Amino acid sequence: MPAPELTAEQYADVETLWDYHQLGHQLRPADIAIGLGSHDLGVATHTAQLFDQGLFPRIVFTGANAPTTIERFPRGEAVHYREHALELGVPDNAILIETKARNTGENFTLTRALLKQLDIQVRSAIVVSRPYQQRRAYATAKRQWSGLDIICSSEKMPLTDYIAAIGDTKRVIDMLVGDTQRITVHAHQGFAVAQDIPEHVQAAYERLRDAGFTSRILP
Repeated sequence: MPAPELTAEQYADVETLWDYHQLGHQLRPADIAIGLGSHDLGVATHTAQLFDQGLFPRIVFTGANAPTTIERFPRGEAVHYREHALELGVPDNAILIETKARNTGENFTLTRALLKQLDIQVRSAIVVSRPYQQRRAYATAKRQWSGLDIICSSEKMPLTDYIAAIGDTKRVIDMLVGDTQRITVHAHQGFAVAQDIPEHVQAAYERLRDAGFTSRILP
């Protein structure tokens, strides 16, 4: 889809949401990495980079498919992530895949079940996601996997570079708007712990929603 023409005010609102969803956690060694499936192969790239830094001995890539990923990753998100990590030099015996999860909650519940089945005990995890998924991933993991010490990480890049990498401005903004809505909706539904949403973030979300960036809005 061609990039929409954004006003300066709209772009500022997009940056507000972009900054809000990134948590700025300081990296430290963990028992495992959990790479959350999505349309963004950069998640697998970043996970492989962190593995190379020695931050964890094992990776679980988790994800089946969603309407936004089926064309790009026809064999499933986790399968394609694993193949990419192997190409980047991660050893095969360091990667597990969970191939049934269709949402963020299932990413954690099914990964937890997989590790239990394999008798792999973990107390800490680095959750790797799209940059604007960090906050929602953290809130979901805290609800779905209580007791797990969680830090979040993503590729570090400016918003403009991320949009260029994805190649679809509207898609990125729609996803940002959708993730912002889910922070509140999923907490109300009991799927995630509550997160504070500052007034300026809520206002930016509402302006972008009202401007038509709504393809990822929940009914």
